[in-house]
Amino acid sequence: MKLNTQTLLLKAKKLLKKGEIKEAQQIYLSILEAFPKNVQAHNSLKELDKKVTKVKHKSLSRAQLDPVINLINSGQIKQAIGSINPLMQKYPNAPILYNLSGICFNSISNFEDAIKMFLEATKLNSNYSEAFYNLGSVQKKIGRFQEAIASYKRAIQITPNYLDAHNNLGNIYKDLGLFNEAIESYEWAISYGPNYAIAHINLASIYSSYDLEKALHSYQKAISIEPNFPEAHYSLGTVYSSLGQKDESMKSYEKALKIKPDYAEAHNALSTIKKYIKNDPQIKYMKTLLKRPNLMLSDKVSLNFALAKVSEDLGNHKDFFKYLNEGNRLNKEKLNYSIESDLEGISNIRNIFVNSKASAPRSNLKKRRPRPIFIVGMPRSGTSLVEQIISSHEEVYGAGELDFLSRGIIKEIQTELYGAGELDFLSKNVFNEIKSGHIKKIDSKAFHEKITDNYFDSLSSLNISEDIFTDKMPLNFRFVGFILSAFPEAKIVHLKRDPIATCWSIYKHHFTSNGNGYASNFDDLASYFHMYKDLMDFWHKTFPSYIYDISYEDLTLNQEKETRKLIDYCGLSWDDRCLDFHNNIRAVHTSSGFQVREKMYQGSSEAWKNYEQYLEPLISKIGDSK
Repeated sequence: MKLNTQTLLLKAKKLLKKGEIKEAQQIYLSILEAFPKNVQAHNSLKELDKKVTKVKHKSLSRAQLDPVINLINSGQIKQAIGSINPLMQKYPNAPILYNLSGICFNSISNFEDAIKMFLEATKLNSNYSEAFYNLGSVQKKIGRFQEAIASYKRAIQITPNYLDAHNNLGNIYKDLGLFNEAIESYEWAISYGPNYAIAHINLASIYSSYDLEKALHSYQKAISIEPNFPEAHYSLGTVYSSLGQKDESMKSYEKALKIKPDYAEAHNALSTIKKYIKNDPQIKYMKTLLKRPNLMLSDKVSLNFALAKVSEDLGNHKDFFKYLNEGNRLNKEKLNYSIESDLEGISNIRNIFVNSKASAPRSNLKKRRPRPIFIVGMPRSGTSLVEQIISSHEEVYGAGELDFLSRGIIKEIQTELYGAGELDFLSKNVFNEIKSGHIKKIDSKAFHEKITDNYFDSLSSLNISEDIFTDKMPLNFRFVGFILSAFPEAKIVHLKRDPIATCWSIYKHHFTSNGNGYASNFDDLASYFHMYKDLMDFWHKTFPSYIYDISYEDLTLNQEKETRKLIDYCGLSWDDRCLDFHNNIRAVHTSSGFQVREKMYQGSSEAWKNYEQYLEPLISKIGDSK
């Protein structure tokens, strides 16, 4: 034991020579805990405390900090860390050094060490709002949302007018689908900083899904504050696109590109509404930009899809598929998508209802108003067209693609799996985690009532005055069982379209969201389509006569006949405006926004035949799925 004590004392002495005061203190304290009368440890600790006290009275000068800050700002992170460490040994109680160290570790993606440094900074100074803010930013980055929310709130508590903290807190709430909380955070940022442009943009991004007038106002306000803010012009263009104002949309995209010529996402957005002719200067610029070294993966994806559209307009089939295939390949790489994950999740959803006692909507659940009409099917199957038709009725509000249902279901499943309030799991595919032991509670009246409550709580933000509304989220086909169990008054309209036409339209379209990863590969696309078809067959068998199938091709060939049948199924009286759907001025947030403002078009399901030789692998994999 004596030998061990002497060894520890010797180790403490060596640590002191290296300037590692804290570690030496810990050793002396551990010795005294075991041997309270050890004179050498007692005296050494006493002397050390005197040294620490002297150090505490010393303060870091700006001259000592500036070289470190300059290294960080110039990206010389290793050198900055090398400069910080000796200062930390000399000034172990200086919070700013731990904050700077955390910034360095964060910049090199060493997130755990960054968190340790920021936590140490907040321990040394419990009112260090910047350290709490930086801590929240790292926690958000690695998906620890609850901790990030707490850190941002603490930063705001210390510094109420901390604009970036309010804004980033809003971003977390937005990502989690807590839109009312997000709006409140952005509005706080704006109230403290009326000219804080990014908060106006983030607020507009929420409003753009359901209140385009407010979205326009917020984007325009941001532009008035910072006229050369390219993201604001780009986002304004997407709002004009939703409103069907093509000229204004093009002007906004072009303005964004004038400010930021290498803005790949704006190039792609412009390409979707522009008809290209040979020698257009944008074409040459995009090709040059695509060759730029160190181009971000997402930018490569956007540019390849944009150049594919250029090639399509110019009738160059070979280049069309060269760029289209490369854009899709890169997109799958970017998303790190696995079809197996989706297939497993869908299988688990199906298993919930395999032995379900519910073969009809739960009539014992309370009916709610307004009444929903869910329009489901594969993307690009005609769901936007059908919503435009139904929402042309005077009694119907077209709500567009709402994610309220999926978020509500995910929230309740993750509560069942992990416990209430565990927000960090919202970023994961919880459907893959469902086990047989969970099914009984998930397939229960109480569970479905929570889904209903979550959905209508979210819906309240839309302030719908009509008695009926449409929810046109195509991928809600996955949740038909939940819909019919949680919304007894709901109608479900299922779009069916030629399989090759549907899959081809999906493959050639660049989805900017992350929810359609299967779209980027012929094998994945065919597997997903077969899964979709099998699941819809299962829903029909499980809930016979509760799902209305409508053929896109039949609708385009026999518009009035099919429209009258559709409106009758929806429980609505006839309204002639449903035939003049192209005059409907409602906002359309999908890529079909301009098409649904034109009269019924026939023949789109035959367009893939122009590229049949290039689509042979897809055609063979789809097989006989009609």
